[in-house]
Amino acid sequence: MTQPRSGHADERERRAREIEALGPWFHNLHLPDGTQTVPNHFLGGDFPTFKWRSIEPHLPARLDGWRVLDVGCNAGFYSFELARRGAHVVGVDVEPLYLRQARWAARELGLEDRVEFRRMEVYELAGSEEQFDLVWFMGVFYHLRYPLLGLDLVAGRARRLVMFQTLTMPGTSVYDDTLDHEIEDRVPLLESGWPKMAFVEHRFAGDPTNWWVPNHAGVEAMLRSAGLRVVARPGHEMYLCEPAPDAAARRALYGSQLRAVAGVGAAAAEREGVDAG
Repeated sequence: MTQPRSGHADERERRAREIEALGPWFHNLHLPDGTQTVPNHFLGGDFPTFKWRSIEPHLPARLDGWRVLDVGCNAGFYSFELARRGAHVVGVDVEPLYLRQARWAARELGLEDRVEFRRMEVYELAGSEEQFDLVWFMGVFYHLRYPLLGLDLVAGRARRLVMFQTLTMPGTSVYDDTLDHEIEDRVPLLESGWPKMAFVEHRFAGDPTNWWVPNHAGVEAMLRSAGLRVVARPGHEMYLCEPAPDAAARRALYGSQLRAVAGVGAAAAEREGVDAG
């Protein structure tokens, strides 16, 4: 005689069918019944759980009252982990599939009241005045055609912390003498520790949107230039930052360019009493 199926088994089968229908997945999410979305991830191990494990000790144990922006949220793994700590999280991505996955997972995890997902480019922050206590900016920078613009916009939205990660070149050397050089003195630019980025014209790792690969010195220099100070290195290619005391002075060097991106040109800035020079 066929035994009646348990509700638990039926629920697992339903989740399995829906996971397959929503695929392919990049984030391996752990659902309440033990089901996983990508149990055999091509990056090896439990991705991105193993990255989160190295980051979480550097974050406050509770984030109650914090507003978090997760840029390039994908299926929402980090959004959910931060929401579990009490934060209200806004996850943004440009890929509709990832947003469908994230919204489905939010319901399955019972986190709908802590997270919201929007289809949005990072550059659209230029037209927004929203501020966040923490901006999560992992795995996006090197996919941006205009990476410093993206970083500047992200840095300008963060009140307390920025979690930054990017693909990088090998090595951690830093060339010390970058304060100033004469126009003819260009040899130091060839030093391995001079801040720099390699441009990818065609593909890298088979991906035509992997546009840039900075070195470690370049990452730290760009973070400083965007008005951020590195406070921790949770792991390889990861930088936890906070707004630097001199952030406003640094951003003043390119403030008119950011205002132009936001649609506030010289004439409009003059009307508003802003120095557009």
